[in-house]
Amino acid sequence: MRKLFTSESVTEGHPDKLCDYISDSILDSYLEKDSNSRVACETVAGKNQIFITGEISSKANVDIEEVVRNAIKEIGYDNEKTDLDYRTCKIILNICKQSSDIALGVDNSFENKNGEKVESEGAGDQGIMFGYATDETDSFMPMPIYFAHKLSKRLTDVRKSGEIPYLRPDGKTQVTIEYEDGLPVRVDTIVISTQHLENISLEELKKDVKEKVINVVIPAELRDEKTKYYINPTGRFVIGGPLGDSGLTGRKIIIDTYGGYSRHGGGAFSGKDPTKVDRSAAYMARFIAKNIVANGYAKKCEIQFSYAIGVAKPISIYVDTFGTNTIPEDEIISKIKSTFDLTPRGIINKLNLRTPLYKKTTNYGHFGKSDLPWEQIIKF
Repeated sequence: MRKLFTSESVTEGHPDKLCDYISDSILDSYLEKDSNSRVACETVAGKNQIFITGEISSKANVDIEEVVRNAIKEIGYDNEKTDLDYRTCKIILNICKQSSDIALGVDNSFENKNGEKVESEGAGDQGIMFGYATDETDSFMPMPIYFAHKLSKRLTDVRKSGEIPYLRPDGKTQVTIEYEDGLPVRVDTIVISTQHLENISLEELKKDVKEKVINVVIPAELRDEKTKYYINPTGRFVIGGPLGDSGLTGRKIIIDTYGGYSRHGGGAFSGKDPTKVDRSAAYMARFIAKNIVANGYAKKCEIQFSYAIGVAKPISIYVDTFGTNTIPEDEIISKIKSTFDLTPRGIINKLNLRTPLYKKTTNYGHFGKSDLPWEQIIKF
């Protein structure tokens, strides 16, 4: 049986991703100075204005406005007439400390079996988190989102290197993969929309994007005469970034995870410190799912954790290997329980999440990057 599945990605200049990057830049700046910082930071962008709101509790002193302007500059926004200018944009700050009620649930202690008092961080909120892995790519990611991210990253690379000098930061990609009996066999459709300078013809843009982006990223053996290409299908994309559309932290959660190929618990990642299980437990779920596949226990695996606010351990663990498992699923769950500490503190320590690594996660997916701690392969 043949089926088509599609995933999308966006470049780092997309308005929502700009906001994610600003929020994670603020988070990293606090963690650099105080690894115990509590951060829940949201960003809104629109028409040369940036609005920062949220809760931050930290011993660190951070110039948030400077961090914001540097983040916008790193992405490449310097023209308020077409998108945004890091030098002139208005920045509005609305930051307060973390709610004492939330802190009460996160900071708690319990007695161990010997009657000793042990400090333990409870979950910062209730929620469900999913992790997923498949052996259909070398990164253990589904092929549609794998190639969508690579195309978006390539758009940014050729812009910043000057290989295609007329591109601007905003852009989107979409890849449709054809599956036969559950296995990816070919690329059916590629869609790319990229912001550009006004004096560039559509013909030149299509030629450059096809030769310097698509042909470099998508292997020739996955493309054929039936593969369809849509490059800037509206014909013009000059106005972009927050001038073309408003941006908001946390609005690209499917792009951040598995491109819709696996379920999502609903919580966003960017701007949240690791006591927020929306983020840390999703990273741990991916870590475990990937290692279940990498260790040969299944060809694909989806994991769900659920937490209650103030409670350290997950209240449920769910595993689905879609009939591809080589050992019983209840044995896999037993391995998970006996091997991994799934409390927030245990996850933070295992994955070293109090370090300022979050800007590296923001763009082109939080999963599938080999240099991130939850992407490491272990034997268990």
